[in-house]
Amino acid sequence: TNIGSILASVNPYKPIPGLYSVDAIDLYRQHRLGELPPHIFATANECYCCLWKRHDSQCVLISGESGAGKTESTKLLLKFLSAMSQTSLGAPVSEKSTHVEEAILES
Repeated sequence: TNIGSILASVNPYKPIPGLYSVDAIDLYRQHRLGELPPHIFATANECYCCLWKRHDSQCVLISGESGAGKTESTKLLLKFLSAMSQTSLGAPVSEKSTHVEEAILES
C-alpha cells in the first residue's frame, strides 16, 4: 500500500508471474504515483520524474528486517530506472538491457 509517497510492501517469498515484467515497467512509466495500484515501479517512476522535473538528486530509502526483500527491491528499482534511461535515449523498453545495466544489477 502507499502512504503518501511511501510504499509499504510485504515479501511474498515466491515469484508472482508478470508482477515485474517489461509490460509492468511500461505500464507504470506511463502513470503518476497513485493512478495505479501501489507498486515498486510506481515509486521508482516518481523518483525518475522528480529527477528530471526538479533537476535535483533523488534518494530512495529501502528498509526492513533481514529477509524482507531489500536487495530484491533495490534490483527492481535499478531495473526500472535503467529501462527508463534507455527509453529516454529512444530505445524501446523491450530492448533496455545494456552492459552498464547488467554491471549495476550484478553489483
